[in-house]
Amino acid sequence: MKSPPTETSGKPPIGWILYDDSCGFCRRWMPFWEGALRRRGFSIAPLQADWVRERLDIPEERLLDDLRLLLAGGGHLAGAAVYRYAMRRIWWTWPLYLFSILPGCRRVFDWGYRTFARNRHRVSDVCRLR
Repeated sequence: MKSPPTETSGKPPIGWILYDDSCGFCRRWMPFWEGALRRRGFSIAPLQADWVRERLDIPEERLLDDLRLLLAGGGHLAGAAVYRYAMRRIWWTWPLYLFSILPGCRRVFDWGYRTFARNRHRVSDVCRLR
């Protein structure tokens, strides 16, 4: 099994936030947020990387369904849970994190994530992010 890339600092990340590199929106914005995520101990990588496919062991037809977080310990999260996990670790995203966990608001947050995830390629086309 291939190993994930290690940090140049020598310190292993707490996890890898994995995005769909075939999505123009994702490919544009994940590197934009990379610095903020790295400062909190995360690395980013495309879901299409060979080591990711081997590690996650998710059927190919479902691999790109969601943003994913592969934790250093081997577990993984998907979808809106990835945002919650990351937002808890970034002080200035705490208001959004709190919104995302409140009863009722959690459903709205999850719906918003799911709706965007299903339509991300359309958003990329409209925004000309190929």
